[in-house]
Amino acid sequence: MRRRLVRALALPLALVAAEAVIPLASAVPAAADSIVVGGFPVDVSDGPWTVALSSRDRFGGTRAGQFCGGVAVGRTTVLTAAHCMDKEVLGAPPERMRDLKVITGRTELLSDRGQEIAVRETWVNPDYDDATKAGDFAVLTLAEPLPSSSVIAMAGAGDPAYRAGTAALVYGWGDTTGSGTYAGSLHAARVRVQPDALCEGAYPGGSEGTYRAETMLCAGEVQGGRDACQGDSGGPLVAQGRLIGLVSWGAGCGWVGSPGVYTRISDLLRTLGWAQG
Repeated sequence: MRRRLVRALALPLALVAAEAVIPLASAVPAAADSIVVGGFPVDVSDGPWTVALSSRDRFGGTRAGQFCGGVAVGRTTVLTAAHCMDKEVLGAPPERMRDLKVITGRTELLSDRGQEIAVRETWVNPDYDDATKAGDFAVLTLAEPLPSSSVIAMAGAGDPAYRAGTAALVYGWGDTTGSGTYAGSLHAARVRVQPDALCEGAYPGGSEGTYRAETMLCAGEVQGGRDACQGDSGGPLVAQGRLIGLVSWGAGCGWVGSPGVYTRISDLLRTLGWAQG
């Protein structure tokens, strides 16, 4: 049976290392994290809107506290996955996290390049459904502004970037293999937007999850091998220069017939009442 995998780090790395077996999926975000599966290294200058979420108090300093990804859509506004802000991940409500930060402008997590900016405010979609993963997004407000060059436009409803077959890139610092292979540099993977019918067939409900085309989209390759994975949650899926999705969940990482599922940005824009990018 396939197992659903939500793509955030659920435990501090010190606790993960103490486990004899790291589960690939569970009802709680899985405990593994590094880089996208089937990807290649990129410099953050190739995707300057890609950021890492960090809490050293919770996740330690081994990877600069990185546990999820995010994407800058405004100079002080970052989007990420709602499940990244879950108490099961953070160990406390996000507003109680004293050292929750966004790492920006940094390719290697342990380098001194870029900035670490405090999160001033968090807003988690109150309609997020933990069972289906519908509405899996949160908005972070930064304490300091980013340069305008670090902001990406968002694709609104009807944008051709959402069409099935469109080439896209997913960015992150997540698991490279689906089995907890760690690395510390930013990677990207080339994927294609997949038809809704394929995704509905892959995830009809039950333990694998429920694909809902109005709030989600999926991307990957028919033959598998390229995908987001644990630790990539909240990171960007970009097509034709615009943000179309946030890494959310999937069955395994890069499995044949199990494309990655993303929060659909056009639905996010509708929910928030934001203008289209």
